[in-house]
Amino acid sequence: MYVDLLTLYFIIIGTLLASAGLTFWEHRTHPSRSGSLRILAAGFATLALGCTVVLFRARLPSPLGSAVANLIVLSGYLLIMNGAASLSGRRYRGASIGLLIVMALIWLAAGEQREDMVWKYVSAFPIALVSAMTAWELFRCHALRPLIPLRIAAAVASIHALVYTARAFILPWWVAEHGPAIHLTASTLTMYEGVLYSIVLPMTLLKLIREETHGQLLRESQTDYLTRLGNRRWFFEQGARIIEAGAGRGPIAVLAFDLDQFKAINDRHGHQAGDQVLKFFAESARCVLGADVLLARIGGEEFAALLSGQDARRATVLGAAVAQHFAGTVSRRDDCPGIPATVSVGLAQFEDKVPSLADALAAADRALYQAKALGGNRVELALATAGPVSC
Repeated sequence: MYVDLLTLYFIIIGTLLASAGLTFWEHRTHPSRSGSLRILAAGFATLALGCTVVLFRARLPSPLGSAVANLIVLSGYLLIMNGAASLSGRRYRGASIGLLIVMALIWLAAGEQREDMVWKYVSAFPIALVSAMTAWELFRCHALRPLIPLRIAAAVASIHALVYTARAFILPWWVAEHGPAIHLTASTLTMYEGVLYSIVLPMTLLKLIREETHGQLLRESQTDYLTRLGNRRWFFEQGARIIEAGAGRGPIAVLAFDLDQFKAINDRHGHQAGDQVLKFFAESARCVLGADVLLARIGGEEFAALLSGQDARRATVLGAAVAQHFAGTVSRRDDCPGIPATVSVGLAQFEDKVPSLADALAAADRALYQAKALGGNRVELALATAGPVSC
């Protein structure tokens, strides 16, 4: 079905205005990306304004109408590029203003005699450059790189850059070879691609921000607010995956930690000091166990860790190292001055026939109670294990 250029312009203007409205509406829902969304909304709205001015450029003196329309459109692309860059905390204010000044000088130098050449070919190059920079800024956004919408948005911006690069460098040769009629065909193809750009890029960017926010909310729901370790739900979900991935075979070890006399610490030093002790234990355990060990706060002053492979075989040594490191350094910290704190550790190890995580943790808890009964600040190994594991 043939659609004339005027209709395509109206479609692009409408979709850009809708995208600007939706993007601006979303900025309140995503506080961490509010600034980026407002810049993107301004970019889409400015592009829509520029496309509208294009329709009336012939009514203004030559080449003023074309220059104004082009500079507004270029400003929209620059805002979109800055919105993409702001996702990583970057801005290009000086470069953006400089590019607009250079383009304004080109229009001024071209005058009425070269207006058609600048409009058809020269003005396409800065748009291609800015679109390529938009794609690059999206691609280098490390915080969002795992999300699929980021790759789609970068691809859309890249395609847009290629289209305008072809318009700037290939189209003049093509028209010279095959006549002016080719320019109308190229313009139509450019407009169709512009419709896709005006729809896909804004919607993909909105999807990107929504997925990031959803991921943040999910992580917060699985994270202990005080220690920033995983919580009980996260521990059981991730632990079950690790055990299932091993097809119920070891080596697997579960360490159960419980801070000794923690109620007395709270009563004597206050809950704020108790919170600092909890936070330091989380830091201490993570430091000793390493980043790859599944470590969580499962409630109150209770923590748990799931170890696999060689870490599971070294679980007794690691558990003792956590207890020693914590007891030896907590009282010397500035945020826990003079507070004696120790931890009891229960350990359950499994070489074969690994039980469910709940049963493994229950076995570690039984060993933990034995450690406390023996005075605390020690590691006790559960008697009922699924086979010996060398340490």
